[in-house]
Amino acid sequence: MYIAFSALQQSAGDSNYPNTSDNVNEHEVLQRFEGYRAACEKYRDEIAAIQKYLPGWVPAFNRQ
Repeated sequence: MYIAFSALQQSAGDSNYPNTSDNVNEHEVLQRFEGYRAACEKYRDEIAAIQKYLPGWVPAFNRQ
């Protein structure tokens, strides 16, 4: 989750200009984060099983 949070922090733009590329990128990052969060929720049991053997492991948040 830290990776997703830091990606959101890096892309935060000025909301006074809704059509700038920064805000479009911010919207895309928010959509990716929501997808990441939904996947973590869906696979929480599998993530918990992995974390038994790899404490602190979290799925990667790939930003392309």
